[in-house]
Amino acid sequence: MIYDILSSINKVNPFTTASAHCDIPCKIYDPMTAQLAALSVVRFTDLLNELAEKDSLSFADQAQMSRLISEKETHAEKVKHEVRVIWGDYFKAPQFEQFPDTNELVHKIMLAGSACKQHVSREKGEDLLTLVNEFAERFWVTKKVKTKKAVCPYPPSLTLVYPNL
Repeated sequence: MIYDILSSINKVNPFTTASAHCDIPCKIYDPMTAQLAALSVVRFTDLLNELAEKDSLSFADQAQMSRLISEKETHAEKVKHEVRVIWGDYFKAPQFEQFPDTNELVHKIMLAGSACKQHVSREKGEDLLTLVNEFAERFWVTKKVKTKKAVCPYPPSLTLVYPNL
């Protein structure tokens, strides 16, 4: 009933549309999402390179290639998004004082993410992961949480920085 009343009012005198990003200071930040996305970029690149080794591609292979390219690019963009959120919402003066070159590191991550979207290069994906791991390590240091490095238990079996909880 309330919905119907508000809808009727909105038809006569439209409400101002509001949109927002969740900027509630929940203080829940974790670079793991960016790390997993970077790992995915490497994995999708590996799968694309496997397809490239075939003499010819079937229609199913071509469809698979299209999906892999789309996902690789989506995950590279996800890395950039997740890092931007932590950099923009979490990093403040104390964190920048602790790591004064953070802006340069974030810029490198943005460029590396773009390079992964533009190319099919495992090396570029590994470079992205290295930078994101460095960002993750700094993040956890600012939280006074020790870290450890370990090889992830799934392909592409690369090293990640984990909080040592």
